[in-house]
Amino acid sequence: MLDFLEKNGLAYQMHTHPPLPTIELALEYWKKIDSTHCKNLFFRNHKGNRHYLVVFECHKVLDIHSLEHKLRQGKLSFASSERMERCLGLLPGSVSPLGLINDIGLAETDDSGVVSAAEGVAAKELFPNGHRVKLFLDQDLREAERVSFHPCDNTASVVLSNADFMKFLELWGGEYEWLDF
Repeated sequence: MLDFLEKNGLAYQMHTHPPLPTIELALEYWKKIDSTHCKNLFFRNHKGNRHYLVVFECHKVLDIHSLEHKLRQGKLSFASSERMERCLGLLPGSVSPLGLINDIGLAETDDSGVVSAAEGVAAKELFPNGHRVKLFLDQDLREAERVSFHPCDNTASVVLSNADFMKFLELWGGEYEWLDF
């Protein structure tokens, strides 16, 4: 993941720490890191064919029923560790939008513009844009100068400028939406 950032000219700062699977544990280590720290939750819809990553400022409390109404995606539940690994290449406790690098190149487009799933990818899981995951972001993160996430492993935190995070999302190429949490 860090190679991806470097290869694409995205500057970052990395801060190592012991494994921190929860925000409560992480807050102690984040005190000296000048950044807006994020909480990241991974959901699936009731049919199990759509996946959603929700990213919001870490001090906010999220009510799942209210989230369901905001997202307009039906009933949600937390995705299993198997789904998390398949869709984002991540393990529980390490959820991060940086895992979206594992949601690139899952679809192929033929000469006539028809999108189909790449080998080994279930077509039913793909959104029309060819990605498995739709991202929902806290509106307040738009104003953050810097944001921090796990670098796909909960033994470090990576800080990106907001501009570089937006470049990362552009490179990912999937659909994202800003919401007021």
